[in-house]
Parts: sequence; structure tokens; C-alpha cells
Amino acid sequence: MARMINALGPGKHTDGGGLFLLVKPTGSRSWVLRIQYDNRRRDIGVGPYPSIGLAKARERAATLRAEVLDGIDPIAKRASARAQRMTFEQAAKATIEAKRPEWSNEKHAAQWSSTLETYAYPVLGPLDVRDIEPEHVLEVLRPIWAEKSETASRVRMRIEAVLDYATATKSRSGPNPAVWKGNLDAVLARPSKVRAVVNHAALPWREMQLFMSQLVARPGMGAMALRFTILTATRSGEVRGATWDEIDVGAATWTVQAHRMKARREHRVPLAKQALEILHAVREVSDADDLVFPSGRSGRPLSDMTLTAVVKRMGRDDLTVHGFRSSFRDWAAEATNYPGELAEAALAHTVRNATEAAYRRGDLFEKRRRMMRDWARHCFGKTGQT
Repeated sequence: MARMINALGPGKHTDGGGLFLLVKPTGSRSWVLRIQYDNRRRDIGVGPYPSIGLAKARERAATLRAEVLDGIDPIAKRASARAQRMTFEQAAKATIEAKRPEWSNEKHAAQWSSTLETYAYPVLGPLDVRDIEPEHVLEVLRPIWAEKSETASRVRMRIEAVLDYATATKSRSGPNPAVWKGNLDAVLARPSKVRAVVNHAALPWREMQLFMSQLVARPGMGAMALRFTILTATRSGEVRGATWDEIDVGAATWTVQAHRMKARREHRVPLAKQALEILHAVREVSDADDLVFPSGRSGRPLSDMTLTAVVKRMGRDDLTVHGFRSSFRDWAAEATNYPGELAEAALAHTVRNATEAAYRRGDLFEKRRRMMRDWARHCFGKTGQT
């Protein structure tokens, strides 16, 4: 049969029932079905030959005829399916844009894009989201699950979020193949069993006086921003983005707006005397009206690596800027009688216990003011609680 089909010249060669083989002058061959729908005669492609053989072409033609009998327009149905088709890469980019408003830092979008481009797109990128199965997800995860378990876990969660987006937008249906529980957990080891939890490298709280004395001796906006970060136990991004209109010097209070906080809630920070002194010093060297800690480039905040560079130039490659928050938390727990909830409030950590959250409606501000004053005293070599 294949020899007979290959010998056919240009033209339409009927097989019966409206199915025919179209042979073009170029020699290409494809199956076409002529249907009549809504009193109109129309041709619909069935597939190329030889990828689609005669038996398969007849099977597809029978399915299309059945749809017509059921009152379905196969051509309109096919057009609708094309319009709803979405590749994983398209869905991922749409997901990132949809989630962008909930992220307090543009770095989150960059991290999503980077991890998906590196690990997911080579396998999933061109696939229609409707066609993605657990084996496709496993093809992404297995090579990195043991060696890069933290990254692999994040990749899995991001793939799951992308496919959830595709389902919500009607681009796919059925179970999410990237779900962990009751799905991938059957074939992959639990992340907690294949990785050691790595905390941000932190300075032991007993060494804070020596470190701070060395830091005070260093010039530059980055060094002042790092000192302010340590004294307020805040995140680097919150300090680098701080503006003067958030600072009330008279009330010794810094109010970080909700959109700049990780938890998307306004955070008030009591400023100890030493923190206020840093602000006065900044005013003497900077005439910026908006950013408290501007970089040398006019109107630009310090980069996220500026504070890290200060630490490294001090010869402390073993530390991270974020780790100073842990130093503060350890000091509060081991060297003071302040309750844990007070330190957690100072760190702007979310209260995960629903009952506790319901009762703790305030931000314990005045109590925190005393604690932050004691933290500053400790950083500069004085002990005890005031």
C-alpha cells in the first residue's frame, strides 16, 4: 500500500467517505477530510503522510465524522484549542507577572525566572501545559534532587505554581503533576532527608562588641548602612530602601511601609540613640532628599552586595548580613529576660499560630523600644537591661 501511495502523482486521490490524499507538485502528501457542516462543505486536515498512515487517517476521519453527527464543528473546535494552547514557558512568565505585586523585592521575580530558565525550561519550556505529566517533572528534578536539594525543592514548588496558574486559566485540567504529597513523594526522598538545613552564617552575640568597634572605624555609606541594619535587626533590603519620610527623628521611630516588608505589613522600628547618631552622620555627608542611604550614583539605592562587601573587606567571609538578625535573636534568648514574642516582633516575623496572632493585635512597640536600646548597648560594649 505504501508503494502505491508513494507512486501517486499531484492531485487529490480519494479513499472514500470524504477522505482523500492531497499530493502537491512539490511531492508533499497530506490527508484531508471533506465534511459538510451547517450546510457548508469544508475541508479539514487529518495529518501528513507518511507520519499518518492510511489506517490512522481513516481512524481520525471516523472521529471527525462522528463529531459532525453530534453537532460539533471540528474546525471551530480545533481553532479554540489552538487559542487556549499555552506552553510551560508562556505559563511561567504569566505566573511571574501575576505574582509580582505580592513580592516585596524584585529579586524574587529574578530568582523565579533564573531557576526556571536553568532547570525547568530545557525540559518543560516548549511543552503544552496540558501535556505535562509527572515523568516530565521528574526529568527536571531527578538530576538535582540530591546534589542541589534546596534548589530542587524550590524548582518543584515553582513548577507546581505555574501549573496551578495554567489550571486556573483553563489552559490545562486534571491533577497537578508537580504536587508533592500523594504524588512525587512516592518516588523522591523527602527534602529534609537529603539536605542539611543551612542557616545564614551569624556572628556569635558575644563577639558583637569587637565586630562593631571594627565596623565603626570603617568609612563609607555601606558601613553606616550595615551598622544601622545591625542596630535595628532589620533586613538589608529594608535599610537600603529606607527613605527620610519613613523616619521620625523626634519620635525616634522608623516606619517601614507595608509594600517594602516581606510580610506585607507596616513595621515600626524603635531607634536607639546609636541608630539616631548614624542618621545624623548620614545627613552630614549626603544631601539626598529621599533615600537615607544612597549610593554614589544619584538617586540610586545601595546594591544588595554593598553591605556584603563591607563584611568581606573586614575579613569575615564566614558571615552574612542576614545572619546579624540571628545574632540579635540569640542575644535576646540567651542574655536577656525578654520574652521570645518580643524578639519575634522586632524581627517582623509572622505569627504562625492563629490563636496567638488573634490575641497579639499590637506590635509591642514600647516594650521593643527598651529591648532595642539594650541591644545597642550590648553592641557597643555595655551589658545589662535598662
